[in-house]
Amino acid sequence: MFCRIVAGEIPATIVKRTDGALAFKDLSPQAPTHLLVIPTTHVGSLNDAKDGKMLGDLLSFAREVAREAGIATKGYRVVLNTNPDGGQTVFHLHLHVLGGRAMQWPPG
Repeated sequence: MFCRIVAGEIPATIVKRTDGALAFKDLSPQAPTHLLVIPTTHVGSLNDAKDGKMLGDLLSFAREVAREAGIATKGYRVVLNTNPDGGQTVFHLHLHVLGGRAMQWPPG
């Protein structure tokens, strides 16, 4: 599904795009700000990621998106679920950027 969003085949509310990453609003937000950050090339999960630079670039991109969304100063959470027991339901590597409220711990 996320590859189809990258290709423009499925609509999404895109907030930022670069050659290597895309950020868009989550359809089922779990916080006032809930954005998804994905690589523009398909990687199934963190376990499948072979390119450390791409992973670092995704984190840097997530930081930029948080700043531009206005949640960086007060704080935000970046979540990366891996495989079914880790809560991953869409098998395209993605980061959740959550903010706009205080986060609780433990997360669940």
